[in-house]
Amino acid sequence: MVNLKGGTRPPWVGLGAAVWVQIAGGNAYNFPLYSHSLKSVLGFNQKQITMLGVANDIGENVGLLPGLVCNKFPPWVVLLIGSLACFFGYGVLWLALSRTVFSLPYWLLWIALCIGTNSSAWFSTTVLLTNMRNFPLSRGTVAGILKGYGGLGAAVYAEIYSVLLNNSSSKLLLFLALGIPTLCLIMMSLVRPCTPALGDNSSERGHFLFIQIASIVLGIYLLTTTILNDVLALNALVACLILFIMVLLLMAPLAIPVKMTFYPSNHNNGDAEKTEPLLGASPSVASLGSFNESDGNIDMLLAEGEGAIKRKRRPRRGEDFTFAEALVKADFWLLFLVYFVGVGSGVTVLNNLAQIGIAQHMHDTKILLSLFSFCNFIGRLGGGVVSEYLVRSKAIPRTIWMTITQVIMIITYLLFASAIDGTLFAATSLLGICYGVQFSIMVPTASELFGLKNFGMVFNFMSLGNPLGAYLFSSLLAGFLYDIEAAKQQSSTCLGPNCFRLTFLILAGVCGVGTMLSIVLTLRIRPVYHMLYAGGSFKLPQSSSQ
Repeated sequence: MVNLKGGTRPPWVGLGAAVWVQIAGGNAYNFPLYSHSLKSVLGFNQKQITMLGVANDIGENVGLLPGLVCNKFPPWVVLLIGSLACFFGYGVLWLALSRTVFSLPYWLLWIALCIGTNSSAWFSTTVLLTNMRNFPLSRGTVAGILKGYGGLGAAVYAEIYSVLLNNSSSKLLLFLALGIPTLCLIMMSLVRPCTPALGDNSSERGHFLFIQIASIVLGIYLLTTTILNDVLALNALVACLILFIMVLLLMAPLAIPVKMTFYPSNHNNGDAEKTEPLLGASPSVASLGSFNESDGNIDMLLAEGEGAIKRKRRPRRGEDFTFAEALVKADFWLLFLVYFVGVGSGVTVLNNLAQIGIAQHMHDTKILLSLFSFCNFIGRLGGGVVSEYLVRSKAIPRTIWMTITQVIMIITYLLFASAIDGTLFAATSLLGICYGVQFSIMVPTASELFGLKNFGMVFNFMSLGNPLGAYLFSSLLAGFLYDIEAAKQQSSTCLGPNCFRLTFLILAGVCGVGTMLSIVLTLRIRPVYHMLYAGGSFKLPQSSSQ
């Protein structure tokens, strides 16, 4: 396990830097912005482009290796690996699209896209794991904030693409290959373990509220300026002003450590005062509560005391599991299946949103994509905030929100299938919110059930639900049925509600199964949440040796 090197440095600096890294981790959302250029410049057919889309999803979500490395090396090493993957992956794609190098084989570009988008897994795993350990009592809030900013990444890149890069796919790939690694190299020294925020006071809640409000303002700003830029011809001065304001809004979370520097009395409550309620239950564990730099260890800070506590039995839910121990648990697979249904069906619509719009005679889908991105952000942020409030006040398992949103997704897919005039925007908005909730709920739930020690591996295995769903529901189901209907119309482009109607009806049925599985999971883990959150505050589980 990685030892702490941050001393008593407050964790808010790392959270502010993590926001930028999480935005960088949204690079995989850019595929629709340059896929059309790959097709036209390199002469690819639609099947080849579809398979590149699969490579994009695989790279973004296959993060078992980052999860393993996160537990062995400090965060800056993981960020460096992700930066190198980004540089080499997108660099090869830029060489091909810019025609700097001719005749690069298709298989090489497929692998390069996998490597480039895999940087997202390295970035996201690092910031999530580090900050959830730095804020162990506010996991849902932290996960919602970071995944929310990740969801806004698509809108940030769309703004840069249209305003700064003049809609040039080649310039975008060069920006991804050089700009993202540069940003992460700057931020890597700030994203690191430090003294966990174990206090539960109004000042901390106020800081989280400030970041949440700032992210909402950013989301509204990005959606508004994207629409304005789409309908108006903005001059260079206005474009630069738009980007400048966007950067200022992205820097808002860094205002917290600046404020704490000038007004330190607001957060200097004393380590003993913060940790006594948590560590007082076990004298042997409490003796490990020292936060000095030499022997500080993240397991000690979480009262897990690796080495001082010898386990004589298998862990219970809520304690630290090894990845192998988690794999044999029914709750692990129930959570995976529920998440797979939610994000797998949602990513099917996301990957085919352009074709869905065209089928319903809406050929300009840029606003649809921006709307989905904004609502995805709202779902990620709101899922974390609401679930955190209810789990603390009522000890209600977070997965109840996966149940509720999958019921809404059933209705949403039926709305898509109806293809009633004027419902496309409403259905897209609802699906974006529900899709975002699945992300923000899965992350803290996995950490609460199986601990933070091996969270990187558990989280990234759960994330495989996204590419698996993309392959099964998007490539095999939606694409197959779309081609059948297009063949009936004797056209390569399918028009009308029948293009996706059967797909949406099947997805509604799949979400029905997911809803039932989610109810079973919620009932099973309810005692865990009563144990962890009884009395309205998070309680670290007792040592298994006791």
